[in-house]
Amino acid sequence: QELEEARRWGGARDLRPLDGDVLRWEGLLLPHHPPYNAGAFRFELTFSPHHPLCPPRATLRTSIYHPGVDPSGHVCQPLTSAQHWMPTTRAVQVLQDLLLLLERPDPQRVLRQDLARELRDQPELFWRRAEEHTRCHAEPRPERSG
Repeated sequence: QELEEARRWGGARDLRPLDGDVLRWEGLLLPHHPPYNAGAFRFELTFSPHHPLCPPRATLRTSIYHPGVDPSGHVCQPLTSAQHWMPTTRAVQVLQDLLLLLERPDPQRVLRQDLARELRDQPELFWRRAEEHTRCHAEPRPERSG
């Protein structure tokens, strides 16, 4: 049911259980704003066996130049932290929050201090590097269907 709800949302494509496991989803996030809108970003959403009592974990599988995502794809996402998680939160809300985080880097949600510092002190350089990184590493955006 939550998977179907998330599939109807327009911010992700190709959303499906990973290897047939309903507790692991993968898909492509489609940012709307530069520099990340030049590509698509593969993600994995892993649910605890105790879902919805425990939060899911989002991991980016596509490399991104972003202060809120570390090199191994872990995401600084307060919504899914133990202290902020609400069992009534829907999977689609987690994906919407993830997309918002990607589109608007937040100096308060930082896993890479070097990139946060660059964004703060040299924003033109940060955005140019993020655009180049997106061109080199992001997946092609899928054509709109249906």
